[in-house]
Order: sequence, then C-alpha cells, then structure tokens
Amino acid sequence: MEVVVRAMSPKRLFWHLARISLLIFCFVRSSTSIEHDSICNEEDGSCPEPIHTVIRLARRDDELARRIAAEHGMEVRGKPFLDSHYFLHDTSKRSRRRKREVISKLKDHPAVEWADEQRPRRRVKRDFIHSDVRRGERDPVQSVAEFTTPREIPILPWRDPLYKEQWYLVGGAVGGFDMNVRQAWLLGYAGRNVSISILDDGIQKDHIDLAINYDPLASTDINDHDDDPTPQDNGDNKHGTRCAGEVAAVAGNDYCGVGVAFHSNIGGVRMLDGPVSDSVEAASLSLNQDHIDIYSASWGPEDDGKTFDGPGPLAREAFYRGIKQGRHGKGNIFVWASGNGGSRQDSCSADGYTTSVYTLSISSATFDNRRPWYLEECPSSIATTYSSANMNQPAIVTVDVPHGCTRSHTGTSASAPLAAGIIALALEANPNLTWRDMQHVVLRTANPTPLLNNAGWSINGVGRHISNKFGYGLMDAGALVKLARTWVTVPEQHMCTYEYKLEKPSPRPLTGNFRMNFSLEVGGCESGTPVLYLEHVQVLATIRFGKRGDLKLTLFSPRGTTSVLLPPRPQDYNANGFHKWPFLSVQMWGEDPRGTWTLMVESVSVNKNIGGTFHDWSLLLYGTADPAQPTDPRHPPGSPASGSPSQTLLGRATERITSQSEPHPDTISFGDLRSAPDCHPECIGCSESRPWPVCRHVSREP
Repeated sequence: MEVVVRAMSPKRLFWHLARISLLIFCFVRSSTSIEHDSICNEEDGSCPEPIHTVIRLARRDDELARRIAAEHGMEVRGKPFLDSHYFLHDTSKRSRRRKREVISKLKDHPAVEWADEQRPRRRVKRDFIHSDVRRGERDPVQSVAEFTTPREIPILPWRDPLYKEQWYLVGGAVGGFDMNVRQAWLLGYAGRNVSISILDDGIQKDHIDLAINYDPLASTDINDHDDDPTPQDNGDNKHGTRCAGEVAAVAGNDYCGVGVAFHSNIGGVRMLDGPVSDSVEAASLSLNQDHIDIYSASWGPEDDGKTFDGPGPLAREAFYRGIKQGRHGKGNIFVWASGNGGSRQDSCSADGYTTSVYTLSISSATFDNRRPWYLEECPSSIATTYSSANMNQPAIVTVDVPHGCTRSHTGTSASAPLAAGIIALALEANPNLTWRDMQHVVLRTANPTPLLNNAGWSINGVGRHISNKFGYGLMDAGALVKLARTWVTVPEQHMCTYEYKLEKPSPRPLTGNFRMNFSLEVGGCESGTPVLYLEHVQVLATIRFGKRGDLKLTLFSPRGTTSVLLPPRPQDYNANGFHKWPFLSVQMWGEDPRGTWTLMVESVSVNKNIGGTFHDWSLLLYGTADPAQPTDPRHPPGSPASGSPSQTLLGRATERITSQSEPHPDTISFGDLRSAPDCHPECIGCSESRPWPVCRHVSREP
C-alpha cells in the first residue's frame, strides 16, 4: 500500500486541473462504475432526446455564433453564458442521424472550441411532499394562529396581517425559540444593497409584496430565452415566487407577512419551467455574477432514495467561476436545500449539489424543534432553518401567485430561502465577506440548543456540536450579523490530497455482510501549502457492489470526530456502485488534520451472495496554514493524533500506510471538474451523450 500526497496553491491548482482535465474526464467515463446516475448510453437507447445544442467559441462573438448556427440549420436563442457558450436550436425537424451529422460538423468547425447536445435531467422542487406520507388531517391553508402563541412585539409592530403568524420570526416555536431575526433588524440590518436571485420556476415580479424590491439584473428567463422571469400561469409555477417572498416580502405595507431581508433586492431565474439540462443550470448559476450576491436553489435530483446525481461539467464550471470571480472576486454565495427524501431513507450525500464545497447546504427543523419526516441526513449540511412538519403543525408564511399569500410553504424548499435572507443580513453588515468567510460565520453562530433533544448529536474535535440532521444548529441572525461586523477575511485556502493505494488483491473483493477499514497517515501537507486548520473534507471513493443501497461509509478524523458519509439507502438497488463520488463533510471544521484518518466501509446486506469490489479512496483536505481569525487559538505542536476506531469496533486490524510527498495528477473531484482553455473540448463534449472511446484525440492528445 502507498499513499500519494499533493498540495498546491489555488492558482497553481487551477492550471494543473486544466492540463489534466481531458485525461481524468475520459477515464471517469470509461469506467463501468458511474460518477452520477444521469449519464446515459446512446448506443443502448437509454438517452432522452436532446433538447438543444451548446457551442463554445474562443471569445464572445454574437454575430459569429449566429452565422455558425445558420450555416447548420439552427438559430441562437437567448444570451451567451459562461462568456462564450451559446444555445442553438434547430429551425426544422430532422432525423436523429441527420442531427448527429450536424453535431459532427459543428465540432469540426474551426471557430467552435466545443459543441455538445444537451439532454434533459430530472430535477425536482423541494417544497412538498410525497403523496404516500402523512396526507393531512387538516387543510394546509388553515391559519396557523391556533397552533402558536406569538409574543407581542411592541418594538416591531409590523402591521402586515400575517406577520404574527410567522412563528419562526416572533418566538413562536416550542420553547419560545426562533431564528433571532428581530435582533438583526433592531441592529439596523434588513438586506440593503444585497441582491438575491431565486433559481426556480420564475417569480411574479409585479406581486404587491415583491414589486418594490424586484431586481431585473438578478432575473432572466432561461426556459424561453428572454428577460422576463414571470412564471407560466398554469397553477403549478408558484414555487419560486413563494421562495422570493420568504426573502424579500415588503415590511409594513399591510399585506401578507414580512421577508427576512425586506430591504434586499430580489430577482428570479425561470429555469425549472421546462426541460432542465446542464447548460440551463450553468446559465442560471452564472447569471450576472458580479451583480448577484446570493443564489438560492430549492431543487435538485430526485429525492427517491435510489439516485446519485449532481451538476454536469458546465454547471460545475459556473460554480467555480462564481466562487473565484463573482462579487468582484469575493465569491458568490450559493444556498441549497438539502432535500426532501427522508421518508424514503434518502441521504443528501447522494446529491452532488449539496455535497459541493461551494454551496451552503441547509436543513430543516419543525415548529416543535424536531426532525421533520422529510429531512435527509448527511455531513455536508452546515446549518438549519425552520420549516414545515406534518399537516397539524404550522408551515411557512409567504407570498403566493397570483397576488396572494399562503401559510403553507413547506419542505427544505422553504428552509433555503430563509437562510438566504439571513445571509443577506450578514452581507449588509459586512459586504466584504467572501464565500468562505460566510461558511465560517454561519457555522460558528449556528445555535444547536433548540435542537439538542433530537438523537444523533456529537461533539467534534474543536468542541462544536455537530449533527447529520441539522449541521451545526439553527441559524441565528442576530449572532451572525454581530460576528460578521468584526470578521477578518480568512487566510488563503489550500488543498491537499492523500490517495490510498491497495496492495494485492486490488481491487479488494467484497461479499455479503462485511466491515472493512482503510487508514491514511496525514502529516498536514506541511511542505509548500500546509493544511493545519480544516475547512471542508472530501472523500472520493470507488466501490462496486451488487446493491449500492446496502453500503455504509463512515470517516473517522484524528481528533475523534465521526462522520457518516453515506448511510444505507434501502431503495437503492443500483448494481454499479459509484466512481470517485465526492462525499463531503463539514463536521471537522477547525480541526488539526494531522494523524490517522480511517474510512470504514461496511454492508448491511442480508444476502450473503451479493458482492462487489473496493477500488480506491482519496482524502481531500481543504483548509489553511493559520487559524481563521487572529484571535483563534493555535493548534499545539506535537505528534499526530490517532482518531481511528478501535479494534473492538472494527473487528479486524487497521491497514496502515505511510504518506509520501509525491505529486499526482488526479486531483479532480466531482464538485471541482471544469473545462479550461487547454483541456480538449471534444472529450468534455462526450460527457453527456457519447461513450468516451469516440472522443477524438483521446489517445493522441492527452
């Protein structure tokens, strides 16, 4: 066994990734295991029909793009995204064979760097609620006043009629708890000069409770390629408008309730009201990244307990550009709903959006400070806001279409916009907060106290409460803005990777019900770009198993923190497993990484004949050489610690390996892969619709 260690600065890392993207991307697609479940094989007819084509030019040139499109019987629709990517649509119906010929010609065009057909991906709104669970004893539109006893608020007597029914703002949760938003308001913060965009099915921009705060520069229509985000009036498209109202509903206008950041600028992207492709997501995530501060998304892959899926290469590039270049270099804030698949024992660890280093994954808690039945567990959730429970408990008050109000906004869909509004208060308090600063201040100020009666809490290696259900606890707006005001920008982020190499047999056979552990010795990457104070921790694992849902993965840090990276998912009968899937934990934040890290892989299978193979795992450590704040304590010098599980727990010996400082090219994770100028476009183009061997240049131009 050996481990290879690599550490590099962010700038050097970017160009390093660019040089090797072709090799890694093609290798990933060549495996029988899958990186995510939306990849299809056109040869066996499993792929849905393409909905449009995307081309990339060397630089933005709208006239050239229109000319190329016309030459190939297409037209450009909408605006370019990611600088020089264009949506192309056929002007007439043609056969599948003819479409393939046209795509081939586009790829051969000297001005086209990359071209690809875009296929629809299954994306669902996270508002409510599978039909098989707890359908109501009560009408969900009923007033919540009978369930709460809101305290009188003499200092903030908003006259909006539903304000006192916003129990999560007025101390109306059981025990008198709320998210302490009133304290932030009393300190003078209401989201001024902060722009939030709701990525969803559109927003009703002329709603009486939104119109004053509407921001056209944070809005567009990707579905119909125009600038108007107004949702289609068919009764279904109210989700985005409801989310927008949670953030920015006007205060004191005698209508509905009050938004958390009622002086913020609110926009919306209409992108879920039609087929959703990788390019649709990328165009949404990359809209006006220097103008928009916060993107709020309450959707994701199917929450069915059997799907592994996440952003495609274009969306991943949009995330990366957002954190690197957005907000004039401070980085965009991406807020994501953690998922509603709890009734089907789903886990947000199987969602590549919530497991991205670049997003803040937000969970939900109920009126009585419990886990809602739809909650998904994962160690990537950073914090929690209030939301709905079953039908006889109150939900979230917000605006509704057309020109109405509702008391029944639900699910983690409602939690993410509340978090976005609270984050807007912090950005008003300190506009210089970077995307990493925001993650630091959110987790440091989250309040676990209201939620500690739930099972599953533990203490991490720096003394913070952590939970796979609730992250670091309930968001506290007052504490957040107070910390934001004095926060000093964190030191430069480094990344270090340790890769576990199996001795023979490789891959390692897996059969039936088993438990195995694989350990790495970490020295903190002390040469060049040390990581001594952790932020994000990723595990990239490749495992094939006859029933993927029987697998459980647990990571043990040197400081004794235990993160269940993947719980069993009984609905997941996939027989392929996963290839370098990036499991993410934020639960070791602030810890010293030096010492023994152990990955425990086990099966809960009752079928002794089921089997598979363990191939590899890598540990990616993100963090800093120095404490996040000048006043933070420094880790003491000394020998590395060992936080690996005991022999009794494992029932077998721990496999030990010694780290070596050898550079290795494979530093790409699912959340970080992006196309770059010298990454060959034709292989990236094969990622969605074609098997990798047909990528030209794959062997001649690595």
